[in-house]
Amino acid sequence: MNRPVPMIALWMFLVAPVHGEEIRVTLLGTGDPRPVMEHFGPSILVEAADQTFVFDAGRGALLRLTQLGIAFDEIDGVFFTHLHSDHVVGFPDLWLTGWLVSRRERPLRVFGPMGTREMLESLTRAYSVDIAIRIADDGVAESGSQFEVTEVENGFEWHDAGVSVRAFAVDHRPVEPAFGYRIDFAGRSVALSGDTRYSENLVEHAAGVDLIIHEVVGMTEEFIASRPGSERVYEHHTNAFQAGEIFSRIRPKLAVYSHLAIYEDYDSDRLILDTLQTYDGRVVVGEDLMQFTVGESVEVAEPAAPAIGR
Repeated sequence: MNRPVPMIALWMFLVAPVHGEEIRVTLLGTGDPRPVMEHFGPSILVEAADQTFVFDAGRGALLRLTQLGIAFDEIDGVFFTHLHSDHVVGFPDLWLTGWLVSRRERPLRVFGPMGTREMLESLTRAYSVDIAIRIADDGVAESGSQFEVTEVENGFEWHDAGVSVRAFAVDHRPVEPAFGYRIDFAGRSVALSGDTRYSENLVEHAAGVDLIIHEVVGMTEEFIASRPGSERVYEHHTNAFQAGEIFSRIRPKLAVYSHLAIYEDYDSDRLILDTLQTYDGRVVVGEDLMQFTVGESVEVAEPAAPAIGR
């Protein structure tokens, strides 16, 4: 009897290598703190030259990387935008399970805001029993469980193999500091907003990028009126009208929404319609495993296999 090929294998087979002077970006998770199966926690994969980076590690990041056929020992660095739990809760799984199954031997470079070093030191203590057992019983290299930590500030830049990553401060008060990132390689550029309100500093640092991936919030007035506390969520993020203004000033080849804080009857169609009130360019609502190739143009690839849970 012929057995169906698992979807995970199909997806891994269809992922092509990055070529030449392109940057490839894959949305690992497009959700917010809510546990929604079709939108895992916020996480973005960026590949350029021979470098592989993960920006934030929300719920399910390791599962999405596994769907792509990317092992933990292939990751050259993890960058945190801020330390809200939905952006870091998937990191222990990525780190410890990834270390075990990939048998990684090199320390992981981790970049993030002030507090990142303390968080990782605390995680190492919290999992010290497991780490010791894995080394003694499973024979994995202790070095693969270790970190090289850099705490970033506004304007911080990191370079390797022709790839540069720049951190810029955004406005996610009361969370301070919080950052977005700009990635440049071979004349191609990508900006990731992180979590933010309308941010002039983001506009300045992301000006002229080929691709911007920006967070968004969508709530109707009726929803806000009926849900006490929802106005705080709305005020901490960027709505579609504001995002459209940002895109109009940046003028990317493509704008993409991720970290979708969209509630009830405010859907993707309305999100696009509201954005087009203040922006006349290309805009896409992201999905988990959606992929973008930044070359002479920005190409969009829908997920070749369904996300887990669909």
